[in-house]
Amino acid sequence: MHPSSLDALEAIFNPKSIAVIGASDTFGKWGHRMVDRPLKTGYQGPIYPINPRKKEILGLAAYPSVGDVPGHIDLAVITTPTATVPDLLKGCAARGIKGAVVITAGFAETGETGRRLENEMMAVARAEGIRIVGPNCMGIFSASGRLSLCFQQAPKSGSISFVSQSGTFGVSIAQVAASQGYGLSKFVSIGNQADLGVADYVEYLADDPETHVIALYVEGFKDGERFFQVARRAIRKKPIVIYKAGRSEAAERAALSHTASVAGSSIVFDNICRQIGLLQVRESFHLFEMAQALAGLPLPNGNRVAILGSGGQGVVGTDACAALGLELPRLDSDTAARINALLPSHAPPARNPVDFAGATRTAMQEAEIIEQFLRLDYIDGVISNVPVSPQLFDSHLVVDRSAADHPPHIKAAIDGGARYAALPGKYGKPVICLRFANLENDIMEEMLGEGGIPVYSSPEQCARAMYALVHYGRVRGKKT
Repeated sequence: MHPSSLDALEAIFNPKSIAVIGASDTFGKWGHRMVDRPLKTGYQGPIYPINPRKKEILGLAAYPSVGDVPGHIDLAVITTPTATVPDLLKGCAARGIKGAVVITAGFAETGETGRRLENEMMAVARAEGIRIVGPNCMGIFSASGRLSLCFQQAPKSGSISFVSQSGTFGVSIAQVAASQGYGLSKFVSIGNQADLGVADYVEYLADDPETHVIALYVEGFKDGERFFQVARRAIRKKPIVIYKAGRSEAAERAALSHTASVAGSSIVFDNICRQIGLLQVRESFHLFEMAQALAGLPLPNGNRVAILGSGGQGVVGTDACAALGLELPRLDSDTAARINALLPSHAPPARNPVDFAGATRTAMQEAEIIEQFLRLDYIDGVISNVPVSPQLFDSHLVVDRSAADHPPHIKAAIDGGARYAALPGKYGKPVICLRFANLENDIMEEMLGEGGIPVYSSPEQCARAMYALVHYGRVRGKKT
């Protein structure tokens, strides 16, 4: 990436100060949101509202123009009418502003008149050296920059960066993901990609230390050839999970009017993705299911999986794995004997999957069986249930892990959970967990998260997550 582009993207995602051009104290207007959201979500730098008719907005001193702001400005956020944007960018350039997020819609997505205005805007941007997010977008989120333009509540910080061509849809997916515990490093609504396109964000995120996985929602490309060149390099550094919309003729028309994007041939796109190793998903929320596993677990050497569960969980999980090309090797007799000794007497003989037969067990017993699996050279990863928690039987129980003394059953649960959570790191193999119903403030899920072990709510999700790890392991050249 050219140094000036890198500097601009740093200023966009980690700005020390921002100016909101078109700032407003009227609730519901974009100019109000772009001031209000950073204020309420912990942004640490100065926010300069720009409005020639106001002296103060939301308790902050307002200025007639960026030229009147006394301090340095890293990032401009523009919410004013379409025709005003080119001249405003000239003013930003005069102040040395490197990046602008153009929220304003009404450009190329609306037709020829809007396209001419977008071209005029871009002529100014190129002449003045300003890089642009958008236009026709909903802003960005950056955990490292503590900046949220698009979320009213900042999501949980994490290591997944999400680039979305749709603003509303992308924000909605990200909010659902956050509500289910997925953490975000960065989010960007890229809009029309008049300047910065998918390739630019991927190139930047490939070297971003805060990003471990790149997730993409894409409708079309301004420069498909460059995107694939950049993605080919980036995939050697970190996984890329992509949902490509606009696959049908009707959806392609919708993409054109939505973000002025030409979707292109799905067949060609699919073939290139396979060649370079991009992980495609067919349902939008699968982006985060797969990204979460890739964010915190070691990559497997192959596609051989063991499953520990009870009853139908193992049967459904086996079907889900088989549908994705994951194998479940039968256990050798010595391993089966060792595991049989850990199972209740009424449980069926250990094969693979292994069935607890609904028996009461402890987290330590479960950890012991998982470890038996991970020691095998013919098992590359494990899918199991969340270890049994004492809170499962007492929903009001609060466990303080830092306490000096615990009742014996609590201490046993904590010790077992800690052993379980350490297994992926100890053996360099992934462990994925299933829980059908959420349990609030569960000490087991907390410890699993510290060990990078994700928790899903269906066997199919677990299988997809393991498939993602197997896929990227192949891309990175591990054994298959």
